[in-house]
Amino acid sequence: MSGHSKWASIKHKKGAADAKRGKVFTKLIREITVAAKAAGGNPDTNPRLRLAIQHAKDANMPAGNVDRGIKKGTGELEGVNYEEITYEGYGPKGVAVMVEALTDNKNRTTSDVRNIFTKRGGNMAGQGAVGWIFEKKGYIVVQKGVVDEDKLMSIALESGAEDMKTEESNYAITTSPGDYEKVKKELLENSIKLESAEITSVPKSVIKVTGEDAKKVLALVNDLEDNDDIQNVYANFDIPDEILNELEGK
Repeated sequence: MSGHSKWASIKHKKGAADAKRGKVFTKLIREITVAAKAAGGNPDTNPRLRLAIQHAKDANMPAGNVDRGIKKGTGELEGVNYEEITYEGYGPKGVAVMVEALTDNKNRTTSDVRNIFTKRGGNMAGQGAVGWIFEKKGYIVVQKGVVDEDKLMSIALESGAEDMKTEESNYAITTSPGDYEKVKKELLENSIKLESAEITSVPKSVIKVTGEDAKKVLALVNDLEDNDDIQNVYANFDIPDEILNELEGK
């Protein structure tokens, strides 16, 4: 998956920058609220909530915001009812795109998503059209030079990682969702700096995209991610690191 770890790193940095301006707080609070509503307000017994709280901490969200989000989910505070919706479609060059949304107005969100696909040269598809291409995985990226490759592989695999791949500028570690926290904790306890770490949907196969087509695909993904109702966007593009660097102005 050349370019996949690079894109994960870019998204992580973008998220951190957006968090400073408070742009991601709305999405984080929605996820906390929905997670608490689904399985209770105790993060010790609710893995989804535990992960959402960790993401909130990573974004430097005030603890009071986190607490209010949990209480809205458990019903201790009045809150909005959010519906979880997954949209599927295709971007330029046939790139598969899967979109996860939390919305209080399904009609609005569906219309917004369809308009973004159309504007950016893609089209929506029915449920199941592209979902089979993606697998839910823990995905951890470590920059080359941070740690010796053999040491990193040993720590990752011994703590339960499924695989580690060497890419152009990063090491990409994949885990099962259940082993993600254990592997991440072990890496941090060994003082290994993580470029990014998340539970995400990883594509089983990819489509190589270059040049102007790459710009069109990234424009579609960026527009989708900028929508307040959309929590996550997954796509199976393979864009070389040098193009990602150019497009991101790095």
